Amino acid sequence: MPLTDPDRLFPLDARLRSLARALYGSVKDLPIISPHGHCDPRWFAENTRFPNPAELFIVPDDYVFRMLLSQGIAMPDLGLPRVDGGPSKADPRAIWHLWARNMHLFRGTPTAMWLDHAFEHVFGLDVVLSEQTADACYDHIETRLAQDAMRPRALFERFNIEVLATTEGALDDLRWHKMIRDSGWTGRIVTTYRPDAVVDPEFEGFAANVTRLGEITGEDTTTWEGYLKAHRTRRASFKTFGATATDHGHPTARTEDLLRPQAEALFQKALSGRCTAAEADVFRGQMLTEMARMSLEDGLVMQIHPGSRRNHSARVFAQHGRNMGFDIPGRTNYVDALKPLLDAVGMEPALTIVLFTLDETSYGRELAPLAGAYPALRLGPPWWFFDSFEGIKRFRETTTETCGFYNTVGFNDDTRAFCSIPARHDVARRTDCAYLAELVGTGRLRENEAFEVAHDLTYRLAKEAYRL
Repeated sequence: MPLTDPDRLFPLDARLRSLARALYGSVKDLPIISPHGHCDPRWFAENTRFPNPAELFIVPDDYVFRMLLSQGIAMPDLGLPRVDGGPSKADPRAIWHLWARNMHLFRGTPTAMWLDHAFEHVFGLDVVLSEQTADACYDHIETRLAQDAMRPRALFERFNIEVLATTEGALDDLRWHKMIRDSGWTGRIVTTYRPDAVVDPEFEGFAANVTRLGEITGEDTTTWEGYLKAHRTRRASFKTFGATATDHGHPTARTEDLLRPQAEALFQKALSGRCTAAEADVFRGQMLTEMARMSLEDGLVMQIHPGSRRNHSARVFAQHGRNMGFDIPGRTNYVDALKPLLDAVGMEPALTIVLFTLDETSYGRELAPLAGAYPALRLGPPWWFFDSFEGIKRFRETTTETCGFYNTVGFNDDTRAFCSIPARHDVARRTDCAYLAELVGTGRLRENEAFEVAHDLTYRLAKEAYRL
């Protein structure tokens, strides 16, 4: 019995469902363009087997473990790594059983759909994971993981991924990307420049990070000019490993365009650790504008992921570190916050800035009108909490009327869970095709145009926007 309905996410109306099927059939086998995500490049560099089912499906996927945490299951019991030296459960089968006993928590969520897709289409399972089937499912997946066909590079090719972008910090030595390049493997894995640790005065160890940036680049990062040169040097190095984009995860979308003496003085204050919280936000805002100017110089696409209140739980941050499921959305202002940057570079057609949001209220009021006017702006797809059927549909309904399809950049999966990539892209393709069928059915789009748009949303827009 299949775990997934072949008509999932398509309209109920028979005529529209038939058209959605046809649209989906025209794009379902197109290569995957994954221009932004957080997969570990080490997987593809070493190309060793994934350790076990628990470390493949549970440990790296905050969609999975966050739901379990919300029901009172302790993070150490899920095998999540700790940074404070405390104990964490090491028995992957026990972790798997704990997960299987709680699979009902995911009913109706996009996570359940992604998991069923991976179980069925990647691993060939035909039974639902439950407490009763836990051992059989674990053993089946473990047996498959031992096969060469399930190693990372083989799965990359099987998933029909044309290009996959990872994300590395400014201080990363990029050793795994170098190993991939030197191996002769033809799979295209590119890096992305993420400078948060050296542009955020509130990031732990900021001054030491800036010093390290100077050591890596050979620039004097005790001066404003040398600091900016170090960023340019580092960006150029990332480009040698295929980077076509930068990524900026700031708590707000605030930008600034300070006069040079003001920027220099604020930088010195940041290095000395004397910035107030408000001044730190100003500095981050100034660096977004500086990075936009650098993108005009070197051609890197700029991605801004604002509005996430990162590491919201002080306890989880202390015990487990960053990126452990406690980044929580907050209200985000774009129109006022981006104006300094847009006054400086927003009318530059050679610049591409991709805006993301976790605040859906900003779609129609702010984001679509901005992207529908400024040549430099494009809208990123629903991010994180909203990369689901309902979230993607709401995004299309709210933004298309103002900025159309062609001021957006297709879909990206933004995931650390490798086996969810084909499932997430499949959800996006099905959702977009369902929406296009409705436009045709209500006389707002010609049928031949719908097939062209489906192809563009699936493949061309991401490829062109990210210069891949």
